[in-house]
Amino acid sequence: MIDVLTDEQIDQVLASQIVGRIGCHWEGKTYIVPIAYVFDGTHIYGHSRVGMKIDIMRKNPHVCFQVDIIDNLANWRSVVIDGAFEELKANALQLKAYTLLKARLSPLITSDAAKPLQTPPAGEKKLRPILFRIAILGKSGRFEKK
Repeated sequence: MIDVLTDEQIDQVLASQIVGRIGCHWEGKTYIVPIAYVFDGTHIYGHSRVGMKIDIMRKNPHVCFQVDIIDNLANWRSVVIDGAFEELKANALQLKAYTLLKARLSPLITSDAAKPLQTPPAGEKKLRPILFRIAILGKSGRFEKK
């Protein structure tokens, strides 16, 4: 049976996972990529280096964010967020994002690319990490349980 998740169940799915997918769109191109994230109850926080997703979200901050838990094809939960991208430039917000990401992801990091705020080599501005958050404008969730 497929049914609707409550707001509380949606928040539980968001809080329990560490990988979600951002969908962004600009000038006829839709781009969907996985990211490591943390959910604080009101925002999704993430980090990335400059690239296609950051370029697109800077031009069009309206994004979709999706997370799922799949036990098998008859037992799953899926959450879709309608949101707004915000690049964090204020020191207090950057510190909050960094602290949340470090606390949630540090025990799971197995590569240098996954580390938040990794310092780039001198002169490599393109590699400088971008901290961002997604404000939740709407959310929905579905599940199937057999």
